[in-house]
Amino acid sequence: DSQAFLKVVADTPSDVPVTSFSILFSRFKGDLLTQVEGALAVDRLRTGGRILVSEACSHHPIGEDIGRVKIPRWLTQYVGGKLEFTHVQGHDFPDDLAEYKLVIHCGACMLNRREMLARILRCREAGVPVSNYGLVIAYSLGIFERALEPFPAACDLYRTHMKNKG
Repeated sequence: DSQAFLKVVADTPSDVPVTSFSILFSRFKGDLLTQVEGALAVDRLRTGGRILVSEACSHHPIGEDIGRVKIPRWLTQYVGGKLEFTHVQGHDFPDDLAEYKLVIHCGACMLNRREMLARILRCREAGVPVSNYGLVIAYSLGIFERALEPFPAACDLYRTHMKNKG
């Protein structure tokens, strides 16, 4: 689970690939490379930026909920300033995405691939980066490359980005 990334990475030998359920589902249900690009957009977030957090299921959030508490806390720490988070659940997904700087989606285990790809396409058409929980968590915690190791094309995309950035 992405919430345990730091502990898992610390406890796992470097020659053993590490990833998460959410990242696997990005590849299975969505478009991993598009969502990797979306995670890279975290570096462009600024204080006051609006972020949409979308959960496909409609569970009742509890305590340290990943989408409502943990991800907002990690991103706020990463950016170094307050961000504005909007949360939607189930089949609710805004028609107008233009106000958002980033859309962060859950792993989409409750959606079929077609519906997840449709959401990704809507984000792309609106010019809004889209990623998912596991990718954003790994990026904001500084373990992105390690979490992408099982996916060579995604690793290459990240390394190219870092080379061009530096």
